[in-house]
Amino acid sequence: MAKKTAEPHPAPVLESAMDYAEHERTYSGFVTGVKWAIYGSAATMVILYFLIIH
Repeated sequence: MAKKTAEPHPAPVLESAMDYAEHERTYSGFVTGVKWAIYGSAATMVILYFLIIH
């Protein structure tokens, strides 16, 4: 078997900083959309209940 020599890891690549403000706006929009989807689903179920049962 060939003997391998230990090579050091390459230097880390520094990428640009994350745009936290944009991330927070996107996350806030997603959470708001999910809340409205839940409200809409609940309203639809109530409407269907009254249409079908009554």
